[in-house]
Amino acid sequence: MARKPPPLNPKLALAIGVSAVSTASILVRFSDSNPIIIAGYRMAFASILMLLLAVSSLHQLGGLSRRDLIVLLSSGISLAIHFGSWTASLSYTSVAASTVIVDSSPIFVVIFSYLFLGEGVNLKESLGIVISLMGAFVIAFGHMGRGASLFGDLLALIGSIFLAAYLIAGRDLRAKLDLAPYTAVVYGIAGSILLLLASLYGIPLLGYQLKEWEIFLALALIPSGLGHNSYNYALKYLKASTVSVSILGEPVGASMLAAILISEIPSLTTVFGGALVITGIYITISGS
Repeated sequence: MARKPPPLNPKLALAIGVSAVSTASILVRFSDSNPIIIAGYRMAFASILMLLLAVSSLHQLGGLSRRDLIVLLSSGISLAIHFGSWTASLSYTSVAASTVIVDSSPIFVVIFSYLFLGEGVNLKESLGIVISLMGAFVIAFGHMGRGASLFGDLLALIGSIFLAAYLIAGRDLRAKLDLAPYTAVVYGIAGSILLLLASLYGIPLLGYQLKEWEIFLALALIPSGLGHNSYNYALKYLKASTVSVSILGEPVGASMLAAILISEIPSLTTVFGGALVITGIYITISGS
């Protein structure tokens, strides 16, 4: 019997996913709200979306152990720090630098897997890590003397590190939970933490103009909902390595949108350093 073709070409889904995720930094730039509020409502609305998709599988949460619940909480905390720091980075550094640095998370996944899970690092992975770190140094060197840009680079780096921590924390749980209930809870934890933090800092939670609410919702629906779900759809039909490498298209797409929509042209050091980072990530992924 011939295999039934997928309802949507997975390569097309991957292209849609990269395009959707590439809009995140531009949507953030269009907002006038505090970065913590932007990230908090993005996660809160994304959690509601995934909760609607998880109605039939929420019972899986009842089978989690106390350790699983601690890991689930850790995953949500890591995601809150990731989105909070990365969203804030866009107020200080360029879209190109921010997206390249935050997308270096596969490098830290390999490093954390070695440090905490005892998984070995081969020569190819080591080479990729070194090349990516060189690229990050080139980007930072280009921002020497510009304190705000360097601070933005650091925030993006923190976002990358905690994205890797989120991926590591959730690796075991994904074997016990489907995507929808897992992300509904983790997004909910992240959104709650960010909005609570905003409240503690005296940042108003309500009273925003309609444009701001539209941006918050668009961030939840397009990069979080359409983008990441397209990646997960493609994973069913394509090799994980193919999907992982394709995600490296986000800095390219985001930089192109930034040039067209907000007239932000990346510097030569950012382009060169970004190319090194992306090359290093590709080598690391292909070597794993």
